[in-house]
Amino acid sequence: MKIKLLAIVAALLLLVTNPFAAQYRPAIPGYRFEFPRDYFDHPDFQTEWWYYTGNLKSANGQHYGFELTFFRQGVSRDQTTQPATWDMRDLYIAHLALSDLDGQKFYHYERINRAGPGIAGVSQSTARIWNGNWQIQWGNSDQKLQAIEKLFQLRLNLHPEKPSVIHGENGVSQKSEGVGHASYYISLTRLAATGQLDVNGKHFEVSGLAWMDHEFFTHQLEADQVGWDWLSLQLNDSTELMLFHIRRKDGSVDSFSSATYVDAQGKSTHLRNTDFSLEPLAEKWTSPVTRGTYPIAWKIAVPKLEIELDAHTPLPAQELTGKTSLVPSYWEGAITLEGRRGSKPLSGVGYLEMTGYDRAIKLAP
Repeated sequence: MKIKLLAIVAALLLLVTNPFAAQYRPAIPGYRFEFPRDYFDHPDFQTEWWYYTGNLKSANGQHYGFELTFFRQGVSRDQTTQPATWDMRDLYIAHLALSDLDGQKFYHYERINRAGPGIAGVSQSTARIWNGNWQIQWGNSDQKLQAIEKLFQLRLNLHPEKPSVIHGENGVSQKSEGVGHASYYISLTRLAATGQLDVNGKHFEVSGLAWMDHEFFTHQLEADQVGWDWLSLQLNDSTELMLFHIRRKDGSVDSFSSATYVDAQGKSTHLRNTDFSLEPLAEKWTSPVTRGTYPIAWKIAVPKLEIELDAHTPLPAQELTGKTSLVPSYWEGAITLEGRRGSKPLSGVGYLEMTGYDRAIKLAP
């Protein structure tokens, strides 16, 4: 699903009911997906992101989680003039986080840039997505991830073990009532990750699993949808699950919540809200910064697949805090999974995102 912080930032920047949205296309049934084209930018749509998360293990047994996210937010589609170098038709935002799960440390950074003279952007011709020295470089099928910061540097090769998954029904992932209140949503759900991590001057060879989400759209949420819970699960039987709940003001779960199951061969199955359950367990964490209280343990059930799982995190403090009171904070972090499929034990790793727990998400002033 990935209804990310960018949607909130964009709403604030463009005052939500902005006159520019009419310049962009909505996500409606009938779109013809083509790869590798659809791995790159879609300037006809106002909002777009590329979202990488993963769980890594070093050669000496240390465990880490990571997040690297690139956002493109359309500001103007004015085609009447040739843009100058510093004109801003798109805003580029990026988030980077590292979870040192054994060391109990969480590092996170953010960037915001215009394209300028090559500072940030997305290019199909060069097969690259970047914001400064954070970047994804595509090869024939593999991707090379690079993220360089003061306290850590991450370089990974990402190899897809399954084909792309298109979420939703009829090619769209519907998020609220109304035509076009949806996204086009693509994932690579099982990326074999190998590479190097440098943390505080120490070098590690790492390997593990990563997940890539790519969404593009112009409209999604409504004002009475106040937060969401999203999980990506990579299971030890070579299957995956993506699940999300959208929460409403009255405390109910929106009927547009949904999920996707990917079997060991890569075939995907859409799951409606009635096909699964996400229930918070007793374990919670209260942020010392925002005072938001997050349910950091969840029970997951998909009866038709005979799947029951408990999700826990080794590191409770994985909150990315907004720098101003206007931008809500969110919790995004690595999780571990234990449970069963039928009578057989089932385990895995994944990522959990939660928003709207410090205060309700407001998409309109």
